[in-house]
Amino acid sequence: MKILDKYLLKTFLITFATVFVILFFIFILQTIWLFIAELAGKDLDIGLIVKFLLFSMPRIIPLVLPLSILLSSIMTFGNLAENYEFAAMKSSGISLQRAMRSLTVFIVFLSIIAFFFANNVIPFAEYKFINFRKNIAQLKPAMAITEGQFSDVGFYNIKVNKKSGENGNKLTGITIHKKSINSDGSKTVIKAKNGVLISSEESSILQLVLNNGNYYEDITPKKYEDRKKIPFAKSSFKKYAINIDLSQLNNVDVDEEKVNNTNTMLTVSELNYTLDSLHKNYKTEIDSYSENINLRTVIENKTYNDVPDKELVKKRKPLPSDILSLFDKHKKVEILKTASSNLSSIGYSIDGSRTNLKAKQKNINSHLLALYDKFVIAYACFMMFFIGAPLGAIIRKGGLGLPIIFAVLIFISFHFINTFGKRFSQENGITPFIGAWMSSIVLTPLAILLTYRATNDIGLINMDVVLAPLQKLLKKFIPNKKQLPNGQR
Repeated sequence: MKILDKYLLKTFLITFATVFVILFFIFILQTIWLFIAELAGKDLDIGLIVKFLLFSMPRIIPLVLPLSILLSSIMTFGNLAENYEFAAMKSSGISLQRAMRSLTVFIVFLSIIAFFFANNVIPFAEYKFINFRKNIAQLKPAMAITEGQFSDVGFYNIKVNKKSGENGNKLTGITIHKKSINSDGSKTVIKAKNGVLISSEESSILQLVLNNGNYYEDITPKKYEDRKKIPFAKSSFKKYAINIDLSQLNNVDVDEEKVNNTNTMLTVSELNYTLDSLHKNYKTEIDSYSENINLRTVIENKTYNDVPDKELVKKRKPLPSDILSLFDKHKKVEILKTASSNLSSIGYSIDGSRTNLKAKQKNINSHLLALYDKFVIAYACFMMFFIGAPLGAIIRKGGLGLPIIFAVLIFISFHFINTFGKRFSQENGITPFIGAWMSSIVLTPLAILLTYRATNDIGLINMDVVLAPLQKLLKKFIPNKKQLPNGQR
């Protein structure tokens, strides 16, 4: 490797490592902010919090890596151009393509690593992360009651306006919804002015003692017409104790893994296998429903089934235009009611099947997007380099000023188009392939254009293209001074 390649590679790597660490730290802080409700107030030790952050880190890489490559390439080549190092290279016969050669090899290698990282590390970390979050939520339910919102504790949803006391065990403004055993909604509501939460790490019972409140319970009348009145029973109490058995809830291992079926947890081979099964299931359901709806709508004539075709044609009589005229009035009403009922039933069946098929198609689209994303991140690294490096050479500015503005604008455009494409394709507006690759398709021409302009020493915007037509237009309307008569100005 020549001295120039070593110099460029060293300069780029130092800038890339610095930018990557800074951006990674910023995105980690954002992750902490998003999940602060799951970490704060749970009485978790440092080890569990560190494990939570470690499992959440790999999912940040697809955002941080392309942005880091873009910003570091703009800064590196901007510094070289600003310090006239590119001018010295060109005077020595070294073109921009030759200067970018060693870095291009490194970016290709980095893109391959990014693909394997997205295919192996991110699914594993996502698998651990989702299960870890689920288990933390159940690890210490005694600490799970949060001010100002309903908290799910056992068979109760509890909301308190304020928590006080040394351990936050004194509660004020308590509202409790008791879950129904039959899963038909909450029919019991308990409200109290204040209460005390009594818990112990040695005991599996969480006791909530309520003071000065009311107990409301919905009553289901025997007569259907009385149900519209929504009757309920109300009773008052001075003190009321609720014991919540936490033996099953506290029997949680934070390393236990139960959730394992989301598309973000699968590798390319697993996604292909799952997609094959989903497509077969989707096609089978469509065929099954088509056959079922056909049997419900087609009237099978058993009288003619065993008769040859020619005899069938001879014996078949032409039907009148008004078939109902063959029946009496009572029979007509009965036929019309049956037909109306069948049409309504078929309509409901079609609507239900359409909703079910839409949900299945969304699931297929989500798996396809997860599959294409693994390739998009690898290509995005390569594309961002060929946007950033020529752009830095054109603007001739290094540091953290102008490069950050350009990098942020380009990355926001990339991220917005990417998000829009995924959402639109998930709703079946476009194919998942186009949705996943939309941002790359839009920005690739920009990378080609910038590389061409930087290679041929053309500025970012060629003002002659804009000003030349204007100058010609102005010459037509403004006469030349030499053409004016004598004595006129």
